[in-house]
Amino acid sequence: MVVGAAASRPSGDAEREPLMSVKIAVNLPVKDLDRSIQFFTQLGFSVNPQLTNDTAAHLVISDEISAMLLAEELFKGIAKRNLADTATSAEVVVQLQLDSRERVDEFVDAAIRAGGQVANPPNDQGFLYGRSFTDLDGHQWDAFHVDLPAAQQR
Repeated sequence: MVVGAAASRPSGDAEREPLMSVKIAVNLPVKDLDRSIQFFTQLGFSVNPQLTNDTAAHLVISDEISAMLLAEELFKGIAKRNLADTATSAEVVVQLQLDSRERVDEFVDAAIRAGGQVANPPNDQGFLYGRSFTDLDGHQWDAFHVDLPAAQQR
């Protein structure tokens, strides 16, 4: 997944025209909204108070990416489905492409210090480096960096 890329229409050309400007908001159910807000602000995300209340918080991750932390009951009402048990199953893995290996380490280390858990061992393929963690509610996050010049030499 390449974060912040515009959607494009398939074509035979290397050049692709964007279909539209795309922003993404991932909705995540949380058990304790205040505790989750504290966790994610320790990772450097900000909270948009205009879209935050007692049952939902709008986390700003970047100009194109945000997450809505929703109290579990609100999430169930929106999804009209049962919640996944994050201890035994996964519904989504949120991946964030960062600008360096060092930034990947800083980000995941901050998540672990804030109470997150290591999800998988580091993935170091030379041109691609990634680490993962689960947040306080068991949602998996992967942070990765791709060295494009090294990837093109493969």
